Formats: sequence, C-alpha cells, structure tokens
Amino acid sequence: MEKGSFNLKDEGEEHMKFTELPTPCYVVDEALLERNLETLKGVMERTGARILLAQKAFSMYALYPLIGRYLQGATASGPYEARLCAEEMALPLARQGRKLENHIFSPAYREETFDEVLEYCDHIVFNSWKQVRKFGPGARAAGKSIGLRINPECSTQEGHAIYDPCAPGSRLGVTAAVFGNLRERAGGILAKDPLLWLDGLHFHTLCEQNSDDLERTLDAVEEKFGVYLPGMKWINFGGGHHITRPDYDIPRLERCIRRMQEKYSLTVYLEPGEAVALNAGFLAATVLETLHNGADIAILDASAACHMPDVLEMPYRPPLQGSGLPGEKPYTYRLGAPTCLAGDVIGEYSFDCPLQEGDRLVFEDMAIYSMVKNNTFNGMPLPAIALRRKDGDCVMVKRFGYEDFKRRLS
Repeated sequence: MEKGSFNLKDEGEEHMKFTELPTPCYVVDEALLERNLETLKGVMERTGARILLAQKAFSMYALYPLIGRYLQGATASGPYEARLCAEEMALPLARQGRKLENHIFSPAYREETFDEVLEYCDHIVFNSWKQVRKFGPGARAAGKSIGLRINPECSTQEGHAIYDPCAPGSRLGVTAAVFGNLRERAGGILAKDPLLWLDGLHFHTLCEQNSDDLERTLDAVEEKFGVYLPGMKWINFGGGHHITRPDYDIPRLERCIRRMQEKYSLTVYLEPGEAVALNAGFLAATVLETLHNGADIAILDASAACHMPDVLEMPYRPPLQGSGLPGEKPYTYRLGAPTCLAGDVIGEYSFDCPLQEGDRLVFEDMAIYSMVKNNTFNGMPLPAIALRRKDGDCVMVKRFGYEDFKRRLS
C-alpha cells in the first residue's frame, strides 16, 4: 500500500491554515489518523486477526477509503451505518479489486429493514435465540455468516456502569445459563441442532481498556462457553480495546488472539472504534465572552452538550492545548457554552494569561464520539469538519448551516 495524502472529494475548494478555520470546527489530523492505522495494521499482519472500524465511534466517511486501505472493513449498529460502509468504504476499494467485510450487530432487528441488512452485510450477529429463529433462515439463505452475542458476565469496568454490558440485568448478549438450555429454548426450525446455525460468537465487554481486561474476559468466555468454541469458525472480541494508546499492552493482545487461533482454530475479529481515531482529532472554539461569578468564566462558541456529549455522559475533562489543571497556571476559568443548560460546562482550566474575547481554544481527542453524537439543541450550529494534511494545510470537508438545523425538525 502506498502512503501519502488521500484525495478527498472536491479537494481544492477550500484550503486554509489551521488558524483560519471557522469555529466551532472539528479537525481530523491525517498523519495522526494514519499512525493509528499503522499500529492496527501491524497487529493484523503479525497475528492474522481481522480488525474492523466500529462506525458508532467515528463515521467521518470522507476518510473511509483511507481507513479501508488498512483495516478489514467496518461494523455497524443498524442499516444506516451498514449502508454507509458499503457506499463509502467497500465500493471505492472494490474498484481497486479489494473486498471489505461489512458486519452488523443489533439488540433487535426490524422486519421492515432486515432486507437492507441482507443487502449490505456479510456477517450478521444476533442478540438472542429468538432473533436467530426469526431472521436466521433468511440470513442463511442469503449466504450470510451468522453469529450470536454472548454475555460472559465478567465486569471489568470501574465507575462506568452505563458502559458495562455485563452489569446485572443487561439486555446485551446471551448468558451461559440461557445458552446451555438453547436446544429447549430454540424450538421450531432450530430444534434439530441450533449450534449448526452459528458460525461464530461475539462478545463486547470493554470500554477504553487495556489487554489485561481482555485476557480476564477471555478466561470467563472459555469457562462458560469454551465447550461450544470448537464448532465455530470465528470469534469477535468486540470493541473497547484502546490499542493505539501509548501504554496499551499490544504483546498481551496478540497472545490473546493467538490463544483463540491455536486452541480452537478460530478466525479472530476485533472492532475498535476509539482506537482508530484516538487522539487524532481536535475541536477549535472561540471565546465569546468572559465574566465573573465567584470564579472566572469564559463562554465559548462550542458546547459540551451539543458538540462533545461524552464530556457530560462519561463524564471526562477533555485535553485543551496550552492549558493546565485548575490553579496550575495563574488564571483559572470555567469554560461553558452559550446554551440555556446550566450544566453545559466543559470543565475548569488554567492559563498563562487572562482569556480575551476572540481567543481561539483547541480541544484534543475530539474525533471519536463527537461528530457521531452531536446535536443542535438550543439551535446550536453544528461544527464544520476539516482535515489537516500532513503538510499542515487544512481542507474544509463540510460546513453546516441553518438548513441542517431545520431539516432535523418538522
């Protein structure tokens, strides 16, 4: 594969320096993205595992042809994402003679859209035996690879129950108790031998975690589902693997992959979302106003609730270039948005100099779970989207305006 800048559609329409970009604006850095992709590609080359882009975290489809040059394909959470992969990643690569995989998982599929799933996807993962009974025959007749999501009931997360698929009462995945009674529970067309309907098992239990948690999860998977693995063709480790984080233990990950390959002769899939674009994006914002109410406050043209929802949902404090922790530098400000939501606060940061109206601030790690989750609450404009080339030049990919806001309403 040849390296070099990837040619975007409509390249040449708007080129500018980073400091000239309008705000708010998401900016994805081509060099940083490609560095992550090189890391993921290395894991694939050394182990034979297949890595997919989880579009739920990063769906900047202008870069899908570039991502498709490195990864095996993408995974979707519904027909829209599946179609996006087919149109923007698989089709461009097909013209070059390469076939990409398009996987999908949903807790429950809709009858009226399942034909779209069959049209776009080659691997379909179900969440229950009831869903396999309902849609499995059609999927098998269409030549699709069929999987079932399992729940190893092994929680490895701390403090983020909202992201724990193994929490008590989880709706995600079949537990060992249910799986063990599958012949009695399946019934109907699957009663003869339900396991023959499955090509693979899928689990997704991690969130921004290292490979020691994956190793622990695999122990639980083997303990509870190991008897079924010899009859499968593949296993999918799901997402949540922070593979491109500097402290991530890649050798341990590769041992986990080989463990499943060598012990059970399985093809191993991983579907990270964050790891693909981790630390590869920015959100540029402008200070609109400063005020004081027991503390210094700065109002930006960017919003946590609208433009970086995970700041409130995780919650977390996004990195900000040139800033420090509260009190670390001489001037500390609480950064907030111009919305009516009192809690629309990005966080508290300190600076070397007082903030002034018109100052530009740049938040880091803003590619993942930002564009895919943003909204227009309070009539907030959606940030523009730009790509920073390896030479530092920026290409404007997309601008949004009033019509984009209006089309979301009725």
